[in-house]
Amino acid sequence: MGAEGPAGRDVLRRVVGGQRRDVVLASLLAAGHQAGEALVPVLIGLVIDRAVAKDDGAALWLWIAVLAVVYVGLSFSFRHGARLSERAAVAAAHELRTALVGRVLDPAGGAEALGLPGALVNTATEDAKRVGAVNVAVMEAAAALAALGVSAAALLWISVPLGLVVLLGTPLLLWLGHLLSKPLERRSEAEQERAGHASGVAADLVAGLRVLKGIGAESAAVARYRSASRASLGATLRATRAQAWQKGMTLTLTGVFIALVALIGGRLAATGDISLGGLVSAVGLALFLLGPLEVVGWVNSEFAQGRSSAARIAKVLAAPPAVEPGPDALPVPVRGHVRLRGVSYGALRDVDLEAAPGELLGVVATDPADALALLGCLGRVADPDSGTVELDGRALTALDPAEIRKVLLVAGHDADLFEGTLTSNVSAAAGPAGDIVTAAMAAAGADEVAEALPHGAGTTVTERGRSLSGGQRQRVALARALAADAPVLVLHDPTTAVDTVTEARIADAVRDFRRGRTTIMVTTSPALLAMTDRVVLVQGGRVTGAAPHAELVRRHESYRTAVFA
Repeated sequence: MGAEGPAGRDVLRRVVGGQRRDVVLASLLAAGHQAGEALVPVLIGLVIDRAVAKDDGAALWLWIAVLAVVYVGLSFSFRHGARLSERAAVAAAHELRTALVGRVLDPAGGAEALGLPGALVNTATEDAKRVGAVNVAVMEAAAALAALGVSAAALLWISVPLGLVVLLGTPLLLWLGHLLSKPLERRSEAEQERAGHASGVAADLVAGLRVLKGIGAESAAVARYRSASRASLGATLRATRAQAWQKGMTLTLTGVFIALVALIGGRLAATGDISLGGLVSAVGLALFLLGPLEVVGWVNSEFAQGRSSAARIAKVLAAPPAVEPGPDALPVPVRGHVRLRGVSYGALRDVDLEAAPGELLGVVATDPADALALLGCLGRVADPDSGTVELDGRALTALDPAEIRKVLLVAGHDADLFEGTLTSNVSAAAGPAGDIVTAAMAAAGADEVAEALPHGAGTTVTERGRSLSGGQRQRVALARALAADAPVLVLHDPTTAVDTVTEARIADAVRDFRRGRTTIMVTTSPALLAMTDRVVLVQGGRVTGAAPHAELVRRHESYRTAVFA
């Protein structure tokens, strides 16, 4: 498992430790259940020797009553032990999923760099489930060891040679089972990696299905998924072969061990060293031992798969943050003065840019890469390689990303909607006041979207807003950003899918809605730029102009090309 091995073991210890009470109780009940199961052949042997062989009816009924009590105890311990172990497994998987989601959503970022979203989903579902199941395996292991211990003690009581065979043979079987699980552990890790990648590719293709159809790239997409799926299938088959080989060898070794116990018991009975009841008990215990020994093999398999999944989970949880939280607190109140000093990051080179408190600033980037780099720095998705980004005179690197995003909101061009009503999407980041949601919807033109839907603003929107058109999605996403009412709002091309008449109306409404608060529009829309106080032109990664929109149109050819082309 490489470097993730120790971290994976830490995850396993955390999972079992987090559900310690349920796991301990389940293990005790399961151990008691298996101890009772192991005593059943011994009790039957006693019935034969002390009641049947002596033709003692009263003793027969007494021992039958003892067996009945034992079976009642077996029923109780099995039912409650299984319930507790399953609860521990489900609760542990839930805690892991919560921790994984929390890490992925951490404002400091970093986890998203580990793979496609579908791969992270696979880790949070299948891997979490496998690691949670380790709690069941711990309970089953305790039960199997209890069964082996009681069986060995009973065989020692019946015959010392039989007991010694079990006591000496069981550790050897456990050691061999551990060795046999090693190939399965390695191949199980590869299987989960390939399955996660295939899930990520599938999710990626489904999300971009409309685009793929629009450019006629369905065949290339199918080929890409087929390749990922075949690789996943190959890894699964290799893991299955390893599991089958492990189980087969475990069953073979177990069968040889049970046959040896039965052979020694038979020889002892033939020489008169043990009674008829002792022989029946020995044979019964030998047959009973098949179950615990098979469980030992299954436990090794579960632990092997659990360790590989735990390593994948540990890799996500231990992912280094994209940005480190700073020690300073936000200024109070936030005025909204944003300033970039000599910022170089990605395509940007020595960018100086300033948005005064309450200013509506436009930014035109002739290269989309410049726009994305600027948005990343403003939202502190990444820190600049050099220079500083400041909010009210404090460097963003000195602030906590979670606190920054409460007051500086970057609304991306590709912002997704969530499954739920139109109102719930818009109000997701809004404060307790409901009036702002209505005002935000009106400013973004989302009220017109609501009027066109069968149930108005209460209409359910499907995942990622696929039930809406591109323009409708953009208006709802813009309304959501406005409703957050952040002191600083950065909008990236919020109206590219909206018709020009509606866009002009939205531009005017957004200016009125955001009056007195800092707003930065990174766009090439002339309708939006015409409403700004000032526009900054970024060309070739550098600021090459800053003036009102009309002035830049008159004197800057590259600006006219970027905005009107």
